Amino acid sequence: MGTYNEEAAIGTVLDDVERVSDGRAEVVCVDGSSDRTPEIARERGATVIEQEPQGYGVAVREAVLTPDRPVVVTTDCDDTYPMDALPRFLEKVNEGYDVVSGDRLYHGADAMPAFNRLGNHAFAAIASALMGTRVHDTTTGMRAYRRDVLQEITWTTNTALSAELLIRPTMRGRRVVEIPIEYGERAGETKLDPIQGGWEIGTGIVRVCLEERLRRLFD
Repeated sequence: MGTYNEEAAIGTVLDDVERVSDGRAEVVCVDGSSDRTPEIARERGATVIEQEPQGYGVAVREAVLTPDRPVVVTTDCDDTYPMDALPRFLEKVNEGYDVVSGDRLYHGADAMPAFNRLGNHAFAAIASALMGTRVHDTTTGMRAYRRDVLQEITWTTNTALSAELLIRPTMRGRRVVEIPIEYGERAGETKLDPIQGGWEIGTGIVRVCLEERLRRLFD
C-alpha cells in the first residue's frame, strides 16, 4: 500500500487483512503522511517505509518491490476495497494467472463519484483499443501479482502506474484476468485531483500502450 493521510481507514483495512489472511500476510506501507497513519500501521504490525510524498506511483512501486514473497497484492488503504475478496485473488494465482485484477465497475461502482466512474470507463475503452485486448478497469488499486512479473518490467509512470501495471503484463503475453469486486464508500478525503489526475492517467495509458507496441516491433 501507498499511504498518505489515511488515519480514518488504515486501521480497519489492516484489521481486515489480518482477519482474512489469518495473520500470514506481510503488509508493507510506503508512507508520506502528516497524520497518524504510520503509527496506526506499525501498531498493527505493518512494515512502514517513510517516503517524502512524490505521488501514487512512486509509493506503490516501492511497496510492491519490497516484499520477498512469491505473490504480491496491492490495495488502497481508504476502505473502498473488499479484503474478503483476497482468497479469490489467490485462488486465481494458484490456477496459473500472473496478474489478477479487481474490476470495480462490473457491479456499477455506485459509491464512486459519477465523474470518476465515467473517466474510468473511458480509460478502459482507450486502453482496450490501443492494446487490442478488452479490459474493464485499468485503474483499480486491488490486484494480485506474481512477484517475477513486478521484477522483470521497468515501471515508468507515476499517477498512471495502476494502469501500467495492467497494460504491460497483458501486452507481454502474461496470463491476466479481471474478477468483479464490490467498491465501497471511502473513509477520509480523496487526494487525487480528478482533472489533473485524469489527464495524467489518460496520457500515461496512451504512452505505455504505444511503448509496448513499439517494443513488439523491435523484439
